[in-house]
Amino acid sequence: MKRKVEVLPDQAALIERSLQLTVDKIKAAINERGLCTIALSGGSTPKPLYEAIAAQQLAWDKIHVFWGDERYVPPDHPDSNQLMARRAWLDSVNIPEANIHPIPTDEADPAVAARKYEEHLTQFFQTQAGFPALDLILLGIGDDGHTASLFPHTEALKVRDQLITVGNKDGQPRITFTAPLINNARCVMFIVAGDNKRAALAEIFAPVADDFTYPSRLIQPEGELWWLLDQAAGQDLKLKAE
Repeated sequence: MKRKVEVLPDQAALIERSLQLTVDKIKAAINERGLCTIALSGGSTPKPLYEAIAAQQLAWDKIHVFWGDERYVPPDHPDSNQLMARRAWLDSVNIPEANIHPIPTDEADPAVAARKYEEHLTQFFQTQAGFPALDLILLGIGDDGHTASLFPHTEALKVRDQLITVGNKDGQPRITFTAPLINNARCVMFIVAGDNKRAALAEIFAPVADDFTYPSRLIQPEGELWWLLDQAAGQDLKLKAE
């Protein structure tokens, strides 16, 4: 695995570079395998990226969209990652509804919803054992060092034998990809903006730190690993690549 780190001048440049790489990965996957599987992140940073993707001319019928995590709210709730992505991107393009694979949040028990999404992934990728390899997983980080819904010192960080698990944010359940599923991706791309991320990034990039305190350290994929940062987030990092 080769970690690639780029610090862009500002958030506009960060989104432009993220768009370029995302489109390149989508096209390459379609050319090589006939379709592209991409998992989206939530939060405010990727929204302009999704809006920019919507303006592209892509083979929408060959793109399958998943989510790396989801808040346990209805799909029409303002906090829903699915709702944000639909409004910013998916509702604006001619992508078949069958190609959109949202995380279910309608079960009384979130663990049941997690199992349902794991079964859906297993069926889609036809992987009865082991972990499927998504073409591209988009991630962000929180100022506490979490990614997806893998929060510091939570049980979700310990899961190694499942694709999907229940995360926990201040007592509120979330559904999330596990670290092993993320690490099996062909490409993982972190998109990080804001000076509030600097302290966490220093620990994530440190040679030695606690993975369970800064869960983004657990993401060490078999495939490519990109860290795209704006200047506000990345200005303290001396390391550009390794």
